[in-house]
Amino acid sequence: MKLTLRQIAEHVSGEVTGDGDILITGINSLDEASSGEISFYMDPRYREALKVTKASAILVSQRSELYHGPQVIVPNPALSYAGVAVLFSPALPRYPGVSPGAVIHDSSTIGENVSIYPLAYVGAEAVIGDGTTLFPGVYVGDRVRIGRDTVIHSNVTIMPGCTIGNEVIIHAGTVVGSDGFGFVREGEKRVKIPQLGTVQIDDRVEIGANNAIDRAALGKTWIQRGVKTDNLVQIAHNVVIGEDSVIVAQAGISGSSRVGRQVILGGQVGISDHVEIGDRVMIGSQSGVAKSIPAGEVVSGTPTMPHRLWLRTRSLITRLPEFQDRLKSLEKRLAELERGLNRDER
Repeated sequence: MKLTLRQIAEHVSGEVTGDGDILITGINSLDEASSGEISFYMDPRYREALKVTKASAILVSQRSELYHGPQVIVPNPALSYAGVAVLFSPALPRYPGVSPGAVIHDSSTIGENVSIYPLAYVGAEAVIGDGTTLFPGVYVGDRVRIGRDTVIHSNVTIMPGCTIGNEVIIHAGTVVGSDGFGFVREGEKRVKIPQLGTVQIDDRVEIGANNAIDRAALGKTWIQRGVKTDNLVQIAHNVVIGEDSVIVAQAGISGSSRVGRQVILGGQVGISDHVEIGDRVMIGSQSGVAKSIPAGEVVSGTPTMPHRLWLRTRSLITRLPEFQDRLKSLEKRLAELERGLNRDER
């Protein structure tokens, strides 16, 4: 694809400074860009890269004297970069219709303009919405409902009774609707509790590769509109995740916890069961959450504490050997003073 810089600026509601008629054929980083490509600059740490980039144009929030080529002035270069990347992103490959190599139950309902690859399976009474794509190896269980324009990548498993919304993306290897981890003790044995609920994933959610989203014991595990999860995320039974939240890789959320709207969970965050996380909370990577957190808090650590306090405690850890040596020295001096006082008293 080739677009003029002016066309790109119009797409992102930007203002061109310099030659708006140059042709742009792709997008790349400042370091890797070559002639014909556009890049973006928003972080002063990349000043040196900006000075020497070979990009034919850049997206910036204000005109930079460090770069002498055409520039597109936009309020948010990172957001505009995402918009431009869409223009040059290759189209999703789609199988033309339903492959004879797919297994489709006679009682299922298949919408218009679907793409179902060989080796996909669609169970009894399942519903596949218009424009949806199922890649090879996808398993869609009985009574599953999938909305329109959804993309289910290879080897995703959607267990019976689950609901997937419109414009959802689920990446390879994810399992939706596996049994929640529910057992009750009988003497020395563990007795399985049947998991009778389901999973509901709302519109415009994107689920990373190799997620495990457990079905509810009763009711539903609910991933609300616009949620984004990274790879290797565990979401347990009856968890509710509020709209537009972001969950980074290797995070784990225990059963019956509720995560509010626009929450950000850093990588490897662990949340205990029955915890409530308020709206717009940010939790730093590798934190352990043992109790509920009010809305708007920024926390880190195990157990979690205000982020600034956690930074202070972390900075002290490396000095603990020094503090120990100083304490021993003070104890020795104190003992000497006490011995001197005892001699004086005698």
